[in-house]
Amino acid sequence: MEITNNTVVGLTYELKVSREADEIESAPFSVEVRDEDDPFYFLFGNSGLPEKFEELLAGKKQGESFSFTLLAAEAYGEADDEMIMAIPKAQFTSERGFEEGMLDEGNFLPLMDENGYPMQAKVLKDLGEEVLLDFNHPLVGFDLHFEGEVMEVREATAEELSHGHVHGEHGHQH
Repeated sequence: MEITNNTVVGLTYELKVSREADEIESAPFSVEVRDEDDPFYFLFGNSGLPEKFEELLAGKKQGESFSFTLLAAEAYGEADDEMIMAIPKAQFTSERGFEEGMLDEGNFLPLMDENGYPMQAKVLKDLGEEVLLDFNHPLVGFDLHFEGEVMEVREATAEELSHGHVHGEHGHQH
C-alpha cells in the first residue's frame, strides 16, 4: 500500500536542522530521532504537518527510505513577533498543574489552546509580575533535513477519520 490521503503512516527518521544567518548556513545538527522503538505515526492528509512534508512522502510504500530538506519557508516559516506575549505569572498556579521552576528561561511550557488542544510556549524572560512567552513553533526559522524509512502504511479506520488522528498503540487513546 502506498501513502495517500486517509492512510495512517508510521515513520522512523532523523531530523536535523540548520539556519541561514547573514548568508552563512549553519551545519545541520540533529534535534530528533524516531526509531523502531518510538516511530512517528500520523494521518496523511490531516496531520497539521507542513504541506511540503506530506507532498514529498506521497506515493511511498512500506520499507521505502526517504531523504529530503524543507526550507524554512516550506516548513514552519519565520518567527512572528505577534506570537511573543507577556502573560501574568498569576495564571501559572499549582492548581493548574504548574510547578516551581517551570517558568525558568528556556523551558517549554505545556499548555492548551481555547479548544483544548495541546500547545507549548518557550519561556523567554522573567519580567517580574509577568513572563515573556514565545508561542512560535519551536522549528520556526529552520531548514528541516529528514532522513528515514516508511515503517507502515495502512488504511485509516472510520473512527480515525472522523476524529482526525491516529488511534491505537501509536496514536491517541480515548
